[in-house]
Amino acid sequence: MFKPKHVYIEKEALDYTLGKELKKQFEDMQIPVDILESNRVNFLRGKSVQEKYEIGKRVLVIGVRRTLEFQSCKPSAHYQLPLVTGCIGKCEYCYLNTNLKDKPFTRIYVNIDDILKKAKRYIQTGKFRPTIFEGSATSDPIPVEPYTHALAKSIEYFGKQPDARLRFVTKFTDVDDLLYLKHNEKTEIRFSINTDTVIESFEHGTPRVKQRIEAARKVIKAGYPVGFLIAPVFIYPNWKEDYLMLIKMLKNYLPNEELKHPITFEIISHRFTPTAKNHILQVFEESKLPMDESERTYKYGQFGYGKYVYSKEVIAEIKELFEFGLKHLPFPYEIKYII
Repeated sequence: MFKPKHVYIEKEALDYTLGKELKKQFEDMQIPVDILESNRVNFLRGKSVQEKYEIGKRVLVIGVRRTLEFQSCKPSAHYQLPLVTGCIGKCEYCYLNTNLKDKPFTRIYVNIDDILKKAKRYIQTGKFRPTIFEGSATSDPIPVEPYTHALAKSIEYFGKQPDARLRFVTKFTDVDDLLYLKHNEKTEIRFSINTDTVIESFEHGTPRVKQRIEAARKVIKAGYPVGFLIAPVFIYPNWKEDYLMLIKMLKNYLPNEELKHPITFEIISHRFTPTAKNHILQVFEESKLPMDESERTYKYGQFGYGKYVYSKEVIAEIKELFEFGLKHLPFPYEIKYII
């Protein structure tokens, strides 16, 4: 559970019951609470990018979600479900470091009912059957769930929708409050996992992989469809041995007899944009992320800008490794994609 050092509440959020309750809760916790007259946030006073980043990661903003047009979310889902913005983790490679470079804090919303009503309109269009929503496109929602209960409300909401599904991914392990919800198997919970080498080097402030797999075991036992996002896959000395060991951990720790659905896998190799590299090196000056452009291939993506990716030969190696390793799992699984 995330315990912020400072909380800022947009004035409009106090018109909602949740906003009032959270204000009292944080005051009772003796956490400083300031009221913002508008949704403009300009309180990060650090002298450097690094200092603003560190301050922001300890800040929680409570606000009202005003933009209720959902963005597309390929290849994960049809639409984003914007429950939270920002993340408490400090993963060096994360694209949120670029998208939220001036706003590294986490923002939660008090008008969850409005967000779910908008989701209903997208479902009713019948454009996709079922309509799939991604609850973690702009955040990791688990660390702030004890405050918002946004996931719990969304899971039970989608549990009643015959033509819609919810899915989200997390690196965090506080899933106990989700275990007894009426999900009706309409929500897929995925866990982002990686090797110990990658987690120790780049995923600062996040649980170890064994803890994540143990959390996955809990939600499997609770009847949820479960998946794993193995990303980003890095090439480094002994990378093959490490990723095969990761697959072996899944084999050893997951409960075969409890599975109601095949385990899904989404496997994404490391890639970066020039903009992302620039900002990452501003925040993490000593970063050891492998971002040497001469060792990569430049490729244009679906959003009109280019990324540096591993070569076709390396991607082929990654595919071969994971297809081989996953074949040894003793339970049903489905590889969504390896890219």
